[in-house]
Parts: sequence; structure tokens; C-alpha cells
Amino acid sequence: MFALLRRSQISFALLLSLLLLGSYFLLVRNVARNVASKHSGDNPSPPESAKKTTAVHSVSLDSDHDGIPDAAELQSFTDRENFRRWFTVIAEGQFYRLSEQWNAEQRDCSGLVRFAWREALRRHDRVWFQKMGAAYTPIAPDVARYSLEKGPLGEKLFRSDFGSYKDGDSADGTFSEFADARTLKSFNTRFISRHRQQALPGDLLFFNQPWVQKFPYHVMIFLGASQQGDEPSGSVVYHTGSSPTDVGTVKKVALSVLDHHPNKRWRPVESNTNFLGFYRLKILD
Repeated sequence: MFALLRRSQISFALLLSLLLLGSYFLLVRNVARNVASKHSGDNPSPPESAKKTTAVHSVSLDSDHDGIPDAAELQSFTDRENFRRWFTVIAEGQFYRLSEQWNAEQRDCSGLVRFAWREALRRHDRVWFQKMGAAYTPIAPDVARYSLEKGPLGEKLFRSDFGSYKDGDSADGTFSEFADARTLKSFNTRFISRHRQQALPGDLLFFNQPWVQKFPYHVMIFLGASQQGDEPSGSVVYHTGSSPTDVGTVKKVALSVLDHHPNKRWRPVESNTNFLGFYRLKILD
């Protein structure tokens, strides 16, 4: 009887010793892992909140400090060329027939640029062609980087102040749906040259007539050389502007004709100090 009891006590003591020994080794392993984690050069995976923050900042980068976020710039040659084709075709199309999609209250020189810019970034699907009219046909693939509806700036495409892009600019009024000719020149384009040989289709020409107090700046869209080869110097399209007594009109004129404009202030030549030169949209640069 006593022998049996003694053997049970020994077995229990042995089991208890094994349990204590196992707990000790488990504790030592956990401590070693914690120490290794503190002294290791490997960084732990960031939490999901940090990952999201990094993604937001990457969209807000402005690596060339031109005020336009990198995410809004068309960085591939194909996208830039496709945008130019849509931009110039839509602008030129207003010369032949005004689109009902172009708000009548915004029909002036800068309004033509804004309208063609927006429409060039849209998805040109069946619904778009139905709205624009039968005169429009597919002339190029859509811009692949983003569409107007899903772009980083939405409808607020136009910067209205100096400085590099920073978080909050798209919400604090720095970007707007509206931009007059002066705003387009100062914050949304980059000077290229006063020589037309350096210009590309879709570049803008700016004039400054300082005696016109309300709207001294005027803008035209360079269409490039004629596809038929009959106008190698290229043509421009522009809206003449509106007034209380005149709604104005869209004109398409060859540069060679403008060179001999009766009013020398409207000649796109280097000797004309009122001609500011050719400018390129920052999203294409």
C-alpha cells in the first residue's frame, strides 16, 4: 500500500518537473525573440494606416515643382499625343459648329481652351459622341492615365496660384473649374518660345493688350500644320470674345494670315511686343 503511494508521488513529482521545465524553455524562447526584434535591422511591416498614408502622399507628389501634381500629368508619349489630337480636334470643331455641351456663358477665348481640355480628357464612348453630335468621330485612343471623371483633380483642372503642389490644394480653392487667359498663362502652362518652329499642336499663343483694362490677355490654340500640306506654318483657332452687344465667334486662321493682320498688335511674330509667345500645357510637359 505504502509502496504504491510512494510510486504515485514520484510520478506526480516527475510530471510536475517536466511541466516546469517546458514552461521555462518557452519563456526563454519568447524573451530571445523580443530581444532579436529590438536589435534587428529589419523594419516590421507598417500598419495599414501607414500604408494608406503613403499611398495618399504618392498621389500628391510634384517632382518638378510646377504646381501640378505628378498624378495629373500625362507622362507617356502616347498619352500626350492622344490628348493633343482630341484637344485640337474638339477646339477646331467649334469653328465648324458650336457644341451644345459648351456652356454659352463661357464662350470666350479662355472658355474654348477649358472646354476642349475637359472634353479631351473624357471617355469618348457612345454616350459622349451622342452628346457632341454627328460631326465627331474617333480620331485617337483615349488618354490611358486617367479620365476627367476619375482624375486626381476632377473637374477642377486649373491652378490659380503660384507654388508647388501640396496636400490640400485641390480642396482649398487653389484649383478651380474656371481659369481666364491670364490664369492659364501664369499657372497652367510653361513658356516654350516666340518662334513657331518650336511649337507643337495643342500649344497656346498668348497676347497682352495692356490698354484693355478688364481682359488684357488673349489666348489662341495652335492646331499645327495642315494635314493637306497647304498651310505649312500652321493654323490657330480662337474665340474673339463676347461683349454686351456681341456674343463673339470662333475663328480659324492660318499663322501666315495673322502675320499680316491689319493691327500689328495681333501679329504672332517676335517683333511684336504684345505677342507673348507659345506656351505648353503643364500636364503635357
